[in-house]
Amino acid sequence: MMSTAHVFIGISLDGFIAKPDGDIAWLLERSDPAEDHGYSAFIADKDAVVMGRGTYEKVLSFDVWPYDLPLVVLSKQLADTPVPEYLQGKVRFSKQTPEQVMEQLAAENRQRIYVDGGQIIQSFLRAGLVHDMILSTMPVLIGEGRSLFGSVNQEMDWSLVSSQSFPSGLVQSRYQRKS
Repeated sequence: MMSTAHVFIGISLDGFIAKPDGDIAWLLERSDPAEDHGYSAFIADKDAVVMGRGTYEKVLSFDVWPYDLPLVVLSKQLADTPVPEYLQGKVRFSKQTPEQVMEQLAAENRQRIYVDGGQIIQSFLRAGLVHDMILSTMPVLIGEGRSLFGSVNQEMDWSLVSSQSFPSGLVQSRYQRKS
C-alpha cells in the first residue's frame, strides 16, 4: 500500500511560514496555548515525519525534542553526516526524492506521513504526493518571508473539507486534493 503525505502548518495572512531568516516568533507569540488547534489529533495517526534541513535545524533549537515518531530529514547537505548521538534511532538523513522516501516508508509499513517545512512541502506538492493540508492562518501580515507555496508544475485542485475560526483570530482550514 502506498503511503500518503499530510501537511499541518501555520501561515501568516500573506502566505508566509517564516520570516526571511527563518524566524517564526511571530507565529509562536500569537498562538494561544489554551486553544486546541488539533495538532495532537493530527499527529496521533501518523507513522513518520519527513522534513527539510531548515525545519530540522529550527526543531533542534527547541528545549525538548518534540517527536516520538521516526523522522527523515531530506537534505543533500546532511545526507553524508552522522546523526547526533542523542537522536540515534529517531532521525535519519537522506538525499532521496520525495517519491523515493515515500516508497521506502511504505516498504517499512509507514502509511501516513507528516510532511513539514516549506521547500519539502513544495517538492511533495510538485510530485503530487500531498493528500491533504491543514493550514492555520494567523491574522498577521509579516510583509516578506518564506512562502508556503512556490511554483507548481501544473494546476492543482483542492476541496475545502472544513474551516474553523478561533477566539485568537486564527483560522484553520483543511483541504483535500481532488483526484
